[in-house]
Formats: sequence, C-alpha cells, structure tokens
Amino acid sequence: MTTTQDDLVTAYLYGFPLVFNLDQVTRYVTTGVGQNPAAPWNTLSHARTLAGPEDKFVTINNDTVYSMAQLDMSVGPLLLTVPATEGRYYVLQFVSAWTDNFAYIGHRATGTGAGRFLLVPHYWDGEAPEDALVVRVPTRVASIVGRWAVSGDDDLEAVHALQDATTLTPLDPDAVPQGLAEPADAGTEAATFWAKYRAWSEEFPPAPRDAAVHAATLAHLADDTADLEAGYTAGKDTLEAIVTSGGGNALVNGWNLTYHSFDYNLDYFEVGSIDDPAFTISDPQRRIVQRAGAALGGLWGNQAFEAAYIATYIDDQGDQLTGAETYTLHLSPTPPVGAFWSLTMYDVPDYYLVPNTADRYSIGDRTPGIRYESDGSLIITMSHDEPSDERARANWLPTPVGAFRPILRMYEPAQAVLDQTYTVPAIVRS
Repeated sequence: MTTTQDDLVTAYLYGFPLVFNLDQVTRYVTTGVGQNPAAPWNTLSHARTLAGPEDKFVTINNDTVYSMAQLDMSVGPLLLTVPATEGRYYVLQFVSAWTDNFAYIGHRATGTGAGRFLLVPHYWDGEAPEDALVVRVPTRVASIVGRWAVSGDDDLEAVHALQDATTLTPLDPDAVPQGLAEPADAGTEAATFWAKYRAWSEEFPPAPRDAAVHAATLAHLADDTADLEAGYTAGKDTLEAIVTSGGGNALVNGWNLTYHSFDYNLDYFEVGSIDDPAFTISDPQRRIVQRAGAALGGLWGNQAFEAAYIATYIDDQGDQLTGAETYTLHLSPTPPVGAFWSLTMYDVPDYYLVPNTADRYSIGDRTPGIRYESDGSLIITMSHDEPSDERARANWLPTPVGAFRPILRMYEPAQAVLDQTYTVPAIVRS
C-alpha cells in the first residue's frame, strides 16, 4: 500500500474531532475551562458568571452560563435530576466522544418541568425507576453541555439555584470511573496527535458505518513510508481553510449558514434528538469534512433545531471584516425565534471573545438599553473604537483591532429561519 498526502489529510480530518474533543474533556476534569472549574468524572461543574475574553474556549457563547459534566459510563447508570425552570430557557446537550449530539433535555426537548433521567451505557439491559426516562450513551466517555439563559447580573442568583438543584448521581456509589488515559508526548505535535488518535479510536470505536474509513486511517498510519509530519501539517492547513471558507455550507449575503454543520450524527437518537433527513448529512465524505470543521469552528455546537448559528468573515464588498473599519448590520426584522437571539464577536483565527472597553461581547434582544428604529428594526454598529453618536453607541458591538468573525445565534429558531424564508443582510462597511 502506498499512502499519499491526500490519504493523510483525509485521516487527519477524520480523526481530528475525536482527538480535539477528548483533549477538551481532559481539560474539564483536570484544570477546568474558563468559568467552569475542574470537576471529577460524573460531576457537574457550574460557571457562575457569563463567559468573557479570559475564557479560552472555541466560540464560547456570552448568552448563557454553562453547567458541564464529563461522563464516564464505566460506573454504570447515572441518575440525572433537573428542577422546574418555570419557562426559563435551558438545554442539556449530550455529546459523544466522536462529537455526535445524541440527546437533548430542556426547554424545547422536554419542557421546563422537573424531571428525572437515567443515563446508561449503550449495552445496558437493567430496569429503570418508573419515573425516570432512559438515555443511552453511545460511548463510554461523553459530555453534558448545559446552558442556562441569563438576562443580566441580577438574574444570576436565580440561575445559580437552578444549577445547584441539578444533580448527577451514580446508582453504584462505590464504582470508580475508569477515566481517560492520555498517550505520552510523542516528541512532536504531529506524532502526539497521531498517537492520541490510535489510542482513543481503539478505546472508543466509531459507529459501525465508519468502520471502513477508520480501518483505512489506521492502515495509513501504520505505513512506514508515510510522512506523518507532512500529512499532519497539510491536514491542519486544509481544516483551517475549510472553516474559513464555510465548509461547503450555503452562503447568503456573506453569512455562512451553518444550519447543518452539526448534522453528522446518523446513528444515535435519544430523547430530544431528531432523526429526520432534514437534519442528517448522508454523503460520507461531506460528513467527515463537516464534523472536523464543526469541531474546530464551534466544538459542542447545537443542531439548528435547538439553536441556529450563522457566521461571516466578510462585508458587503466581499472583504475580510477588520477592526480598522466601521460596519453596520440592519436587522429588519430581527430574527424570529422561540427563545432569544444574539450576535457575538470573536477574533480570528482563535475564535475567542474579544476584550473591549465597554465590557460587551454580544448584543441581542435581551441587551439592556438597545435602541430600535421606529419600524422595529435594529441597526448594530461594529467597530473597534467607540462610536461618538449616542444611538450607535447604544447598539455598539466592539471588535478587535484585526480580523474578526461575528456569529448570530438564534435559539429555537422559527421555521422561517431554517427554510431560509428569513435571511440576514450583509454587514455593510461605512
């Protein structure tokens, strides 16, 4: 067998989500991430404030506070209890080791009443408590990504009470989690990446439909003639280009409609997930590309039926957005949603929140003091320097000095968003 660089690029794209994801899982159980302190396996970690630029996590949102848990199903079933939120938006998103979104609990999926859910390994055949809904977890290690809507600092105390009332309890209190063994540093970034893929893909086999591409990937890595360093570099460059170009998603007015970026799960559908051709990527090659791009550009992002995301790098002239210019976005009308919407600013190429003098990292329908036009539309100003005009200052979303990428999030989007009857205009350079 002769392994080409193209083979290794495909291998990199295929393996990247697993490695990148489990690296983040490791961070959460060892050092924590941003406002979420480290927490042991099967233990909830709660952020108590909204994320800011000090939180170095890809495309983190500034709309909700996070409650996270890294699951290790080697301990057997876990009982998850959630409190009544009395209509408040929240979501507990379940993500497998391969980044498949396989379940949702929350406002859209299960309502806002109190509930009990039994999380079990995929092979479990026991008996659940009568009042608990069973959720099968397809990989031994998985993540709960919880988000609680917060309307402002004065709302945090109420959200903290909801977080504290959410519990995760192993049925076997004496069970010890197996954990996640991290391969030793292999000397170079590339060698360490490939070592992690070999180890973790063996520990967490992919879905049966991906067995052939997984076997081919391992065969390429075993080829002594393969230049794994060059393949890794080419794979990284390819993936960055995929994310920047939009990864094959539809582009409308410069916005990359990522409504189907997270639709690569074809195999695991538990409570709140939707097994529908409208939300599945059937082409096997596109699934590989899309899953890798989604991991780098927005790890643990929701599917569009829960929250629809669109992002852009360019203005109305097709030029890269940059803090050297001033821009406006005229939302007329504002996005139709069942929950809420926001526009969040990120730098490029890290996709982190941007420090600014106004301490404002997003703007949306819950932002206090924003000024609507007489017809109900909203004009948002994006610039690095604070606008002198009072109205523009009220609707100001600060940018970094250099290149940037804003993301519009629409929580529980209306059908008009998903079928593109509703579109967002281009960002206009002043």
